[in-house]
Amino acid sequence: MNLSSPSFKPNANIPSVHTCDGEDVSPALDWTDPPAATKSFALISDDPDAPSGSWVHWVIWNIPAEVRGLPENLPKKGALSDGTRQGANDFGRIGYGGPCPPSGTHRYTFRLYALDVALELPEGARKAHLERAMKAHVLSEAELMGKYHRS
Repeated sequence: MNLSSPSFKPNANIPSVHTCDGEDVSPALDWTDPPAATKSFALISDDPDAPSGSWVHWVIWNIPAEVRGLPENLPKKGALSDGTRQGANDFGRIGYGGPCPPSGTHRYTFRLYALDVALELPEGARKAHLERAMKAHVLSEAELMGKYHRS
């Protein structure tokens, strides 16, 4: 499985429109080649360089199996019309919260998981809840990393 973005290249800078210094909209993401048995996708985005440890920017699951990407500026609400659900990020909000490091350059990972089930989680669930629910259901995963710098 491969994960990419038309918004930024792997290991490159994430444009400010996707950060707290810009419009804070989610980047577009695309993926290819999921396993045939995929029933849904989940995605976790976090900053492993945050001063307090990994900082969660996005938790999203039950993306339908036939979907091959997310559009830019996905609505920041718990339930989307196609059954996709979003959880709370470490900013305490539902949906995407973009890069906003206190200073320096931080890395931001986007990890996509192909799952053999749709998950029974409430809107607003946190990363730890999603990880527990996904355990033993991950068929494949892919990662995309971008960077953002603040002075």
